[in-house]
Amino acid sequence: METFQAIKNRRSYRSFLEKPVAEEVLKKLIDAGRFAPSANNLQPVEYIVITDKHMLESIALATDYGRFIMRAPVCIVVIAKNTKYYLEDGSAAVENILIAATAEGLGACWVAGDKKDYANNILKLLEVPHDYNLVALIPVGWPKQDRQTNEKKSISRVLHWEKF
Repeated sequence: METFQAIKNRRSYRSFLEKPVAEEVLKKLIDAGRFAPSANNLQPVEYIVITDKHMLESIALATDYGRFIMRAPVCIVVIAKNTKYYLEDGSAAVENILIAATAEGLGACWVAGDKKDYANNILKLLEVPHDYNLVALIPVGWPKQDRQTNEKKSISRVLHWEKF
């Protein structure tokens, strides 16, 4: 899929088919995240791929709005070493993963991690070292149905030249 088409087609999916996602496809998604920019090229972002149903359920139940994670075949947990710009670096990686998932025909959703009350519980559950932060949870799978496009503001409403 062409880059701009993947960007325009990206949607948040919360309902998935009971069909596994191939390891090679998951590695492509992680590679997309790996190639995201990072401040001073520190590359603090790392990924934990969860496919175990019990762990998916534990993660889902720990969240406030992510219960649907337990029905996804995969959840990519995006963590980042505690650097000055870990959240920016991690967010760039998350967006790359979401666009790559769309390009592969997959559905995914960005579930908040940083600053959420459940973040530390999930980090403990996954035995993540103390100097890492939870950036996001990304449930991934083959979408159950197509999603309609949401109306976006026109470029004339969001683009400003030289001054606001």
